[in-house]
Amino acid sequence: MRKANKLEVIAAPDFDLALTLDSGQAFHWEEAGAGFIGAIGDRAVYVEQNDDQLFSSRGSGNIAAHYFALDHPLGEICAAFPNDPAMEAARDFCRGLRIMRQPLWECLATFICSSMKQVVHIRQMSRALRERFGTRHGTYVNHVYAFPKAEDLARASEKELRECALGYRAKNLLATARRVASGEADLESWRRLSDDELRAQLCSLPGVGPKVANCVMLFAYERLRAFPIDVWIERVLREKYFPRRRRLTRGSRGRGSVAHRSASGSVPIGSAPRARPIGTRHATR
Repeated sequence: MRKANKLEVIAAPDFDLALTLDSGQAFHWEEAGAGFIGAIGDRAVYVEQNDDQLFSSRGSGNIAAHYFALDHPLGEICAAFPNDPAMEAARDFCRGLRIMRQPLWECLATFICSSMKQVVHIRQMSRALRERFGTRHGTYVNHVYAFPKAEDLARASEKELRECALGYRAKNLLATARRVASGEADLESWRRLSDDELRAQLCSLPGVGPKVANCVMLFAYERLRAFPIDVWIERVLREKYFPRRRRLTRGSRGRGSVAHRSASGSVPIGSAPRARPIGTRHATR
């Protein structure tokens, strides 16, 4: 599969491609040959890994390196973890997993669709939206569909979106697409906002609550202090660190949840083990 004239080589230390793509951050990458094929924005990209080298379709090396955040000093970040058995186990189990930098609208729309759904169903919805409303692009391996732009979905009807198996999420996705397409919700300009301001703007959109907002902040806006809490994360936090708390989050879309009451966007400061400072913008942003 690896052909010198069709692939370029990228240094990828402390990186596990398969683990990262299977981590629930993005939902459209498919196995192809010895690697994976997907879309980064409007570009079809094939990637495969061999030890500390990542091979990507020619012309996409810089895009892939940025998308997979290969500039993050992951080894240094992991070394800054506190001496805590649960966090050490998580670090060892997920070694090489990187926080990706996804396109803003694609990440927002996908996580609006993720509400109360398992990964397999989110992937099915993402594929249906791409194939019906997206643009087809190809690599030498196969073709893929880019995620439809907000303007494309804004012109759709709720019925058409429901036909992509979105269910009640169709109404929320359509309403948010129309806000983004009209410029009322300027996702790009929101990059300049503080974490609290960004979270508030995201939570003002239909279909976005604290968990989805934190996912978008982390996986698209690169706000590494954001901490999405689902039922599984909440269970671990409660069992390991907060046994006396009945719940760590509330259903409110506002600032009522624990996820909004600390500087980290996660749990109360001083209550859980904290990483040691490492003097890099990637860990403290």
